[in-house]
Amino acid sequence: MLVKETLKILKENDIRLDKRKGQNYLIDSNILNKIVDYADLSSEDTVLEIGAGIGTLTIPLAEHAKKVIAVEQDQKIAAVLNKRLKKLNISNVEVMVADAVKTDFPYFNKVVSNLPYKISSPITFKLLEYDFDFAVLMYQLEFAERMVAKPGESNYSRLSLMMSFCGDVKMLFEVSKHAFFPNPKISSAVIKLIPKKTEIDEFFIKVSRALFQHKKKKVRNALLNSFHEIADVDKKEAKEIVSNLDEKLLSARVVKLEPDEVMVISGELKRLIH
Repeated sequence: MLVKETLKILKENDIRLDKRKGQNYLIDSNILNKIVDYADLSSEDTVLEIGAGIGTLTIPLAEHAKKVIAVEQDQKIAAVLNKRLKKLNISNVEVMVADAVKTDFPYFNKVVSNLPYKISSPITFKLLEYDFDFAVLMYQLEFAERMVAKPGESNYSRLSLMMSFCGDVKMLFEVSKHAFFPNPKISSAVIKLIPKKTEIDEFFIKVSRALFQHKKKKVRNALLNSFHEIADVDKKEAKEIVSNLDEKLLSARVVKLEPDEVMVISGELKRLIH
C-alpha cells in the first residue's frame, strides 16, 4: 500500500528523486511503524523531523504528537507535503522550507527522522547543541556502526569518540536497502540517541582530528604527522611538545585509545602549548 501510494504521489506531482541529495523514500510500512513505536509519542510531544519529504513519516508522527516541525529543503516537495496535509485535514504540522544544517530550529523535545544521508554528521552534531529528550534517527548502516563503535574495533573513529562524550547511542535495528525507493547502495540502521550535557572545547576537537587522521598509527606518530591541526609551530617544537606526554599513551595505537585517554592527551597538549 505504502509503495503504491508513494509512487502515485511522485508521478502525479512529476517528482524525480535524486539519490545524490539523499532522496530515498521509505516504502516499508513495517519499518515505518517500528520507528513511530520507538519514538513513544504522546500528546505532549513536539517532534522535529528533518528531511520530511512527501510526509511518509510526518503524517503518522502527527497522529501521535502534539506538533510536528517538518523540515524539507526542496520547495517542490514541501509544496506536495503541504497539499497532502491540507487534504487530510492535519493542522498540527509546521512545514519549514529550509536547509536543516543552516537554519535555527524552534522548540522541540524529540527528533524522529529518516535523515538525508549526505548531512548525517553535521546535522547530528547540530542537534546535540539543543536540549531535547531523545532522537530516533535513521542513518546509513556504516555511519550508525561508527557511532556505536568501541575502542579497538575496526570502525572506531573520531565520530565514535565524539559520540561517547556527546550522547548515549543505541543501535535499534537494521533496515534493508529494499525498504526504500529508489534503493540506496547500502543498508541503513535506526538508532536511539540520548544527548549528554558534556562540554567539548575546540582544542579537544582539533586534537581528536589530528589523532584519528592516522588512527592505525601510534599516538606519537599520529600527533607529529598532523600537529598542524593543533597548533602553528615548527616540526622541532612539535616534537619537543609531544615528547613531554606520557610514554605509555604515546606508544598506544590511536584506534585503541579510550575516550578519557584522548581527553588526557588533549589536556596535556593544551597545557604544554599555552
